[in-house]
Amino acid sequence: MQATILDQATGKLWVYEPLVITKGTKPAAAPVMPTLPKRAVVTIDVGFNGGNLTLVGATPRAIRQGRCHNGLRDSIFGQVSFCHGTHFFWAARKAMRQGKLVVPTAGVSPKTGQACPTTRSFTLVDQDPSDNVTTKYLLTAAGRTAQFNKANAGAMPGATVINNGSDNALLDGFVDPVLGCKPFTAPDLSQGGAPATSQALDELSAARSQAAPVALIPENDPMVLVDNALSAAKTNRYRLNVGQPAVSPSNDKADSPAKFCQNMINIQTRFLSENQALLASGPSPVPSIGSSLLTFMANRLVMSYTNLNCGKFNLMNPVKVGLNGDGVATAATFDTTRQTARQRA
Repeated sequence: MQATILDQATGKLWVYEPLVITKGTKPAAAPVMPTLPKRAVVTIDVGFNGGNLTLVGATPRAIRQGRCHNGLRDSIFGQVSFCHGTHFFWAARKAMRQGKLVVPTAGVSPKTGQACPTTRSFTLVDQDPSDNVTTKYLLTAAGRTAQFNKANAGAMPGATVINNGSDNALLDGFVDPVLGCKPFTAPDLSQGGAPATSQALDELSAARSQAAPVALIPENDPMVLVDNALSAAKTNRYRLNVGQPAVSPSNDKADSPAKFCQNMINIQTRFLSENQALLASGPSPVPSIGSSLLTFMANRLVMSYTNLNCGKFNLMNPVKVGLNGDGVATAATFDTTRQTARQRA
């Protein structure tokens, strides 16, 4: 879980990682309790490393009181949930209009000379953009958890650092460092005020900096389908909780199911092809999928092509990956021929 906090009076932002523990157990260390300003607006994002997560309130009205959403009534998102996201981004936009909150530009990569990617960049997105948090926790050998900070790490030297396999962590922790870019950060109240990233901060940065075409949650994202059918209502529920505009004819020019596939394939394939050596120098976020940052992203693009059913739009898979005996992508080749989406008869 990850909270991003906005002081409406000053526009100041903070991050805080609420601790998650297994019911019936105790934390490995007592969590740091944050002190919030009186007019704070807090969004809490939830990421899950499994397949499907359903929120259950401690009281009958808790979910509604917290303005928490894990999808529509009979169709959950799956790995993600949100609390108070719509109001947080409304308040953040208001603070920006008032000049209280200033979100820095994402900048330009000194390595490529191109704009630094954001979570709404087709150079980065996959089948389900803006999913999951950048939170880290400590896990002890006994199976107990603690917030990740210097004090806890020093007191539990044998603990393992665990995280969430997220698009946001991919950008902030792997792609940005390789490109020489810097993510948008705020003081983390669970880490003594150390600079930290968050899912909500990434979306504020993307809204500030991403040039067209802007990658928004597409209606063919598996997380927003309802019984394997497109649902504008469920897509909008997701979008609004991460500060994105609702489905409309104007943004469908880039983000309809067909156009999203087309843009992802054309733009990301070229980005990977043109920066092969640079990306190959970076570590893989998931070594079981790719041996380097390059082969991880190449394999991820192949998976996204399949999971978004991009072939339905007369689009060809532009990436071929070479797998070793363990099924890990260790090489990749790219066809950068520009493709145009068309609905098959």
